[in-house]
Amino acid sequence: MPNSFGIRARTRYMFSRKFREHGSIRLSTYLKTYKVGDIVDIKANGAVQKGMPHKFYHGRTGIIYNVTKSAVGVIINKRVGNRFIEKRVNIRVEHIKHSKCRDDFLRRVKENAIRKKEARAKGGRKISR
Repeated sequence: MPNSFGIRARTRYMFSRKFREHGSIRLSTYLKTYKVGDIVDIKANGAVQKGMPHKFYHGRTGIIYNVTKSAVGVIINKRVGNRFIEKRVNIRVEHIKHSKCRDDFLRRVKENAIRKKEARAKGGRKISR
């Protein structure tokens, strides 16, 4: 229970690198392309201090609204009291990754389309989830 409240206070394990992942970052991190509207997960990388988001945003999911050569702008909904405030955060590409929630959604849409097609062929009710 320390008394200091610095910007990286209480992040000993949050920003630490996993076993055998210490050192420089893989090149594939920089080669990923991000477009406006992409859904991304924010995961701060302790190896790079520049462009690191505040610890509050670690583990959050947001939507990209701006793309520059080394960073992206992300919109995150932050709960304050009983309302949500739209926060815009600029984060370097080392600290984000594409979210899998979009992949699950697209997979579900394809499955529903197949089910609807089969239901039309049989003449029965449409089953979708």
